[in-house]
Amino acid sequence: MLGLPKSTEFSKRIPKQKFYENLDISPALKRVFVEQIRVIYWRNKLAATTLNLSEGTVVTEIEVFEIRLSSPELDEAVLRQIDKEIPYHIVFMLECDGQYRAVIGYKEKAASGKSAFKVDRYYSTDWMEEAELPLRIEGLTVDAVYENFVRQIAGPELELPTAGETTLKESIERQKQREQLQKQIAALEVKIRNEKQPKKKFELVQEMRNLEEQFVHSN
Repeated sequence: MLGLPKSTEFSKRIPKQKFYENLDISPALKRVFVEQIRVIYWRNKLAATTLNLSEGTVVTEIEVFEIRLSSPELDEAVLRQIDKEIPYHIVFMLECDGQYRAVIGYKEKAASGKSAFKVDRYYSTDWMEEAELPLRIEGLTVDAVYENFVRQIAGPELELPTAGETTLKESIERQKQREQLQKQIAALEVKIRNEKQPKKKFELVQEMRNLEEQFVHSN
């Protein structure tokens, strides 16, 4: 799959029941597994032992899961449940009617609790032919391959680090800051439209301009 080396092939079918039977999940999530997913395949294992790479310090393996869907929609809670049960980093290849969408969660080490990792957020490509998916093995360590997968799937916002950024985490924090600024600007635009007092409206406009300047400089 994805033109990955033959040495990484695993290709085992995983019963979807594995992710909800005898586990403490809600009836609603169980229903999503039953209704939205047709079949799950564990396609590839990317590791130092299956690739000519150095071991990662955080990422030991990257698994490639193909999930064949009943329709193009999939509840993100399903991916979180699978990520919770599999103690490795995962690239999800969602398939529906011959089209594919790559999804990956940015996983960080959990500060506490039973899970080794926690998913901060998910990134996804659009639907496209498998051959068009922008996934390439880049980097000399498993850590680097994973970080590049996240950037490739996320697209322009994370694809290349900006000046001063050295890690994927820094790029993601910048993205979060930009999203927060966008929310604040949108909220101020509503306030400005509704404000009747000229002095207060002027103050809100100035505040919004300051935020817009911060947004421009954060890119």
